[in-house]
Amino acid sequence: MKLRTWLRPGMFIKRWILLLTCGVVTTSLGLAMGLAWIYRNYDFPHRVSGFVQTVTLQFIPHPYRELLMVSLGGAMTVVGFWQLSRSLLAPFLDHRADRRGLAEIIHAHRFGPEAPEFRVVAIGGGTGLSTLLRGLKAHNVAITAIVTTGDDGGSSGRLRQDFNIPPPGDIRNCLVALADAEPLMSDLFQYRFPEVGSSLDGHSFGNLFIAAMTQITGSFERAVAESSRVLAVRGQVMPSTLDDITVCAEFSDGRIVHGESAIARERGRIRRVFLDPDRPTAYEPALLAILSADLIVLGPGSLYTSVIPNLLVDGVIQALRLSSALKVFVCNVTTQRGETDGYRAVDHLEALRRHGAEGIVDCMLVNENLEPTRRLAAHGVTGVSLDGLDRVAASVTVVLRDVVNRDQPWRHDSTKLAAALLELARAASRGEIPVGRDRTPQPTVGGRARSVPLGMSGE
Repeated sequence: MKLRTWLRPGMFIKRWILLLTCGVVTTSLGLAMGLAWIYRNYDFPHRVSGFVQTVTLQFIPHPYRELLMVSLGGAMTVVGFWQLSRSLLAPFLDHRADRRGLAEIIHAHRFGPEAPEFRVVAIGGGTGLSTLLRGLKAHNVAITAIVTTGDDGGSSGRLRQDFNIPPPGDIRNCLVALADAEPLMSDLFQYRFPEVGSSLDGHSFGNLFIAAMTQITGSFERAVAESSRVLAVRGQVMPSTLDDITVCAEFSDGRIVHGESAIARERGRIRRVFLDPDRPTAYEPALLAILSADLIVLGPGSLYTSVIPNLLVDGVIQALRLSSALKVFVCNVTTQRGETDGYRAVDHLEALRRHGAEGIVDCMLVNENLEPTRRLAAHGVTGVSLDGLDRVAASVTVVLRDVVNRDQPWRHDSTKLAAALLELARAASRGEIPVGRDRTPQPTVGGRARSVPLGMSGE
């Protein structure tokens, strides 16, 4: 890829390399002619003639002598030129936040940014969504993150109550995940004030920054846009709704709990979640992003408090049905205590369907490597079971991949997850995965098949 970039016409690189090469060759020929004249017209003393013959490779016959010198000189020229360029440009490249190579930087300067391979919309919230965005950022895709605004706990909840703004916490996490700013700036946005008995206890600096920017600009969406500029965000982050919403849950025993933080503290099987007020108005740019996407990703993240609340916003389900994009549901790698205890992968999908997503999901990406999750059993968390997947394969493409983070087995690996999703998007663009009305009943396929159509497994 880099070689093709260097060789593209209009880069203004090849001509100067050619001129440099011609200059080196011409200089070398001049030196060679001078040395040849000296060798032919000057009699070296007997005591140094052997040394001269050795240095001039007289013991190697023609044309191997010339071939050896040309090869050695060419290799030294290329390596020297490359290392000199790196040394001269290192002070400038090492401090660039995007960490692109020299070829990519020059290419962007000459021809402008390269067109993205896909327009990706990721819908969710919490750490799951930021994990996904961190992986997608490394690829040539246009990213839009649509984030739930139901958080009512911690710093976000306090700012939401005090300033009557949408909770900034999940949006802040997504901004930092997509940031191209210096690491220090990202660390600053994530910094949380310690509990020392002050009014700042537990507040995140990024949350305070967004809240202050909201007061200055007069709107939450403008505050998010300005924060994106500060962090040099690669993509867009937007709420699913600007309305003041409360996530509510009805449990199987009939209890109704209000508030995302309260739901997380409860123990019981959730029957359904709903929003108060019902059917809040969608953020219009979020709907437009869904309609223009090539790939739409639901999750990962807390099923009932991060993913599903976005689907309950008025207009989101309708936009998903109208979108021609491949729609992938990323199932969590482990169950979540107090929310999805004992859930299998099919139970996650069934929960989406109960909340209006029937017929929307084209593909479900499920982690197949359960070994790293086994050590979490002592904490009441288990890997999401693959049992029963054959029941949903008739309407949804079931794809098994190893996407777990081995160091943090309760989370996805951002690199693996992004690679798997883009592989599915490419397969859909080739017609190997049916989308929308093109879906037809198919069997689930396990094993290690490399092809992607319906239920394929393997990296």
